[in-house]
Amino acid sequence: MAISREQLQEILDQAYVNVRHRAKQSEASIYYIKNDVHIREDAKGHKFEILFDSEGNRQERKYVE
Repeated sequence: MAISREQLQEILDQAYVNVRHRAKQSEASIYYIKNDVHIREDAKGHKFEILFDSEGNRQERKYVE
């Protein structure tokens, strides 16, 4: 029995809520891509854009939506 698109979206939405909650509880960052931008969000909700320079060194700057 296959699940519907709506059921799948509901499952994914709940998984997203659970992951964010667990990350905040453990003071861990979450990482995701939004509009082709790599983002790290810390447990307090601060967002940082992740960038790499020409030598492959990782840098972060405050992400502004």
